Amino acid sequence: MVPWRLLAPTIGLTSALLAQTPVTFPAEDGLPCTADLYLAKADRTAPFIVLFHQAGYSRGEYRTIAPRLNQLGFNCMAVDARCGSRAKGVKNETAAAAQAAGKPTGNYLDALPDLLGALKYARKSQASGKLVAWGSSYSSSLCLVLAGDHPELVDGVLAFSPGEYFQPDRPGGWVAESAAKLATIPVFITSGPYEGHQWKALFEAIPSGAKRSFLPSEAARLHGSSVLWDDLGDSQFQIPNPLAPAYWAAVEAFLGQNFAPR
Repeated sequence: MVPWRLLAPTIGLTSALLAQTPVTFPAEDGLPCTADLYLAKADRTAPFIVLFHQAGYSRGEYRTIAPRLNQLGFNCMAVDARCGSRAKGVKNETAAAAQAAGKPTGNYLDALPDLLGALKYARKSQASGKLVAWGSSYSSSLCLVLAGDHPELVDGVLAFSPGEYFQPDRPGGWVAESAAKLATIPVFITSGPYEGHQWKALFEAIPSGAKRSFLPSEAARLHGSSVLWDDLGDSQFQIPNPLAPAYWAAVEAFLGQNFAPR
């Protein structure tokens, strides 16, 4: 078993990236969705994390994150949802399929069938043990909604930069109403340092005794799961992220306490 400590970000990344496997599955409305499987173990009882990207992105958001989760003993699946385009050089294939089929992609809620389909596919075909939904920005809010509305699918949630992005004029908030159903599962919420006000009410609405949050005091413009990237730039223009180790420490502590692989 991998010790629960902060791992050097480069350990084993090359082999893990080479081991990723593309898969397709149907969204709830039948649209074919593309995802990448990152399997640390062949054992289906290993804890499984379904990774959803932020708006405008693709499954490429997790090109460096998923291999590191593999090093911790987690199997993962990084999913393309139809609200997106590209990240880390990886094209969003589900968005392309939706556009070709004439399906709408401009509203965050358009992606809800993709997320639900991904969780059902993972539960049926990939994971017989604990299944964790991990979202970034708008998809993190949808993870909280789906966990509240479909408790049979989700055993835990990690939400990076959630908020009431969908129905802000609804009294109480739609996401908060679903979050209030999360009485037993572990939930972790974090965001960029300036975004805590967006999810404070969501966190307070969650009754689970296993909820945790993290918000660094340092100043930085960060958002979604990309808070974990060591490099916020690209191959031509690198932007180091000095806060990544602190975010990883908080994530690893939460996962180790609640879902440590055996």
